[in-house]
Amino acid sequence: MKKYKILMALMGLEIGGAETHVVELSKELKKQGYDIIVASNGGVYEKELAEAGIRHYHVPLNQRNVLKMARSYFILKKIIKKEKVDIVHSHARIPSFVCGLLKERMKNSFTFVTSAHWVFYTGMGLKYISNWGQKVIAVSDDIREYLMENYKVRYEDIFVTINGIDTEKFSPETDGAKVRAEFGLQAEEPTLVYVSRMDESRALVARQLIAIAPKLAQAIPGLRMLIVGGGDVFEELLEESRKTNAQIGRECITMTGGRTDINELVAVADVFVGVSRAALEAMAAEKPVIVAGNEGYIGLFGEDKLELAQENNFCCRGCELSNENLLYRDVVHAFNDLTEEQRQKMGAYGREVIFKYYSVTKMAGDCVCAYNAAWKESHEKQYNVVMSGYYGFNNTGDEAIMLSMHKNIQEMGENYHITVLSNKPKETKEKYGIEAVYRFGFMDVFRAIHRCDVLLSGGGSLLQDSTSTRSLMYYLSITAAAKLMRKKVMLYANGIGPVSGKRNRRLVKQVVNKADLITLREENSYEELLSMGVNPKKCFVTADPVFTMDGVSEEATQAILREEGIPTDKPMVVVSVRNWKDMDKFIGQFAELCDTIVEKYQRNIVFLSMQMPHDVTVSEKVRKKMKQNAYILKSSYSPYEVMGIISQADFILSMRLHTLIFAARQRVPLIGFIYDPKIEYYLEKLDMPSGGKLKEFDKEKTLALVEDVIQNKESYVAKLAQKEKELEKMAHKNERYLEKLLERRKK
Repeated sequence: MKKYKILMALMGLEIGGAETHVVELSKELKKQGYDIIVASNGGVYEKELAEAGIRHYHVPLNQRNVLKMARSYFILKKIIKKEKVDIVHSHARIPSFVCGLLKERMKNSFTFVTSAHWVFYTGMGLKYISNWGQKVIAVSDDIREYLMENYKVRYEDIFVTINGIDTEKFSPETDGAKVRAEFGLQAEEPTLVYVSRMDESRALVARQLIAIAPKLAQAIPGLRMLIVGGGDVFEELLEESRKTNAQIGRECITMTGGRTDINELVAVADVFVGVSRAALEAMAAEKPVIVAGNEGYIGLFGEDKLELAQENNFCCRGCELSNENLLYRDVVHAFNDLTEEQRQKMGAYGREVIFKYYSVTKMAGDCVCAYNAAWKESHEKQYNVVMSGYYGFNNTGDEAIMLSMHKNIQEMGENYHITVLSNKPKETKEKYGIEAVYRFGFMDVFRAIHRCDVLLSGGGSLLQDSTSTRSLMYYLSITAAAKLMRKKVMLYANGIGPVSGKRNRRLVKQVVNKADLITLREENSYEELLSMGVNPKKCFVTADPVFTMDGVSEEATQAILREEGIPTDKPMVVVSVRNWKDMDKFIGQFAELCDTIVEKYQRNIVFLSMQMPHDVTVSEKVRKKMKQNAYILKSSYSPYEVMGIISQADFILSMRLHTLIFAARQRVPLIGFIYDPKIEYYLEKLDMPSGGKLKEFDKEKTLALVEDVIQNKESYVAKLAQKEKELEKMAHKNERYLEKLLERRKK
């Protein structure tokens, strides 16, 4: 892998979490063979960089001043040209704004990556001058959410990392003798150390510690407090500390100002107070840590606080606010109530956490992943794909289509970037990690299509008017809009019809004929399009993308069944029914069928919902008609989990197409019930038995099929193994057609 020349651009090198992060990152990348240079307004960490062999350039990137920013622009431009920089990695709003301008003006001569160390104020137009580069590295998951929500940064463009800690520098072996000598600290004196920038936006806890110092000194005899850091309120806090010391009658509080020997200062602590990187450094040194800062309060860190602390990267965002009472309670508890052995155990756990989750090597590795992705984006052809379908409606079949398409296209290469039009984009992102925009948000949809190379309409039965004409019009309008914007359009593994209205059939012909390529999941759909007058030269029969999907493990599936209270004493028959017109007679007879399966064949009937909550309602109707006991899976499960559940079935009874496809994929024998031609088609394709059309349902005939499936299960499984393999191969043709379409565009 290429060893890049990387320019780190940040505001300054004074004491601070982000500054320390950059210094440690730069040193680790240097060790790994990358050529690192740093540009900033300078500060106390310049010496440490120089000792590591890292060059530093003075650039006034620390002020929101137009003249200073213009000066920074020209200095950075010279540096980038002179040093022949491959990647610029900026670490704050001002450096990112300046570097973003350079990226545009220098004709993409470098790759641009940013880091988000905290959340920014977005008012007064500042939101619109923020530049997050080609890829952005967020130091916590909540910052990733902030970037997506406030700046519309794509999910796939955000790499989440950690505050990597140098565990050799911050270690229980670090000697604090120099610090003890400097400040006259005696080994027997209980010592609290707090580290933070002394800026108004960071110094809340420092103020609170100074305020409660008289009470603490009374409760903890001989207490010494070192408050470490410099900033714009340092002088004010220094004066407050002097007054407090006078009140106490001795030097309890020592304000050290800005320091670079943080590891040695931490070494003298019996208890540490702070947030973010400072808290992690103290944990690496095996100190008991009270996590508290301007944005919230977590308290004395232990195993019970790990999940909460990791959610916000030890910054306390979203937690209760820090106050003097909380601080007093926990400081006194840490010094007076905990034994030395308990404090040591707490410290040892903290260091374990650092080794497991917060190594500087992992941090550097995360950044290199972002660099590689951004570099490839700059140097290889990229394809932006928009997927339009019935996504985000809690329909397991359509979600399975979305996931299968997304996985298969991503496997075509890292240069494919996919955005899904979803009814619930936030849920789609959170559940599946897929970039999504609201399918009815005009501007979001317009922007997504405008920047795409190809629109994929599909899969599933999108072009039909049996559900509603409005649904048909939506998908046709999305396709028409893409063609108006001169984008490539592919109907991807579509099931067509039924389209009954004459006007609707004319519209389908007009719009679909403008598509560049059409793949269809069954021959019936091919015939239906041809009957409407669609150009056959554009149409190719493939198979449903879900034939390429896999389920969760057997272990995970068994856990679901246990959670749902499904017994495993008998073989399980999974039943999938949906609401349809004139169902009353079918429901009654189908309930009798299920009763017979329980009584005669000693199977457990388990109803599975493919669309929540509609299928649960129909399942309840069938179960109420039954005399025997049956079970309903009422929770909402991902397509992977549903496929896992189906894999454990003895056989399947289903009205739903994708339940049949899931069963075929898992080679579980199935009997289908026809409400739509697509069910009939796939039953024939799979050579599996049909329970007939709903209106013609014959319980006795179906029982004979059940008997045959049970008696000859092995032959059914063997048949499915062959058919499923063929259909998986056909399904993968969809990507090959897409690849050829995009290659035509490239030429």
